[in-house]
Amino acid sequence: MTPYIIKFSTYRLLIVLITLIFSGVTMANPLIDLKKVGEAKLKVLFWDVYNSTLYNQTGEYLEGQFPQALEIDYLRDIDAKDLIERTVDEWKKLDIEQITYERWIPLLSDIFPDIKKGDTLLLRVNDNLHSEFFFNGQTLGRISDSNFGKSFLRIWLDINCSYPKVRNQLIGLKK
Repeated sequence: MTPYIIKFSTYRLLIVLITLIFSGVTMANPLIDLKKVGEAKLKVLFWDVYNSTLYNQTGEYLEGQFPQALEIDYLRDIDAKDLIERTVDEWKKLDIEQITYERWIPLLSDIFPDIKKGDTLLLRVNDNLHSEFFFNGQTLGRISDSNFGKSFLRIWLDINCSYPKVRNQLIGLKK
């Protein structure tokens, strides 16, 4: 009777695994093939806003090298609407054309959640330049526009970004 129970349990396990694989549930770690390049904390006046970490395949920053991932661990609550407004403000400062970023705003509105202290948002831009967002380890959404991921990462990695100290720490300069 024991072999029947083992076979039945193995069969049930296989069914569960196959169901998970085809259901779209993210089981893989989006950072598994990447190495940490650098990390930084954003502080604005007296407030800690987030801790951020940049990853790529080599662990050394090289502009335009993909895949890259940026992980942000939030230290305060932030509404999705405020995240989008801040993103647009940063794109304006980086002289990204309005006609370009306007088409991304509805996509971000569908993807971004309201953030609570302790939440993690991660963007992975793959070598095909498709972008995928993860929230607390679960897939949030994908954007296939090859310009989006590069433009989004520029907010932290561009030489003209708003927080150069954070940029330098993320890319491993520690200045």
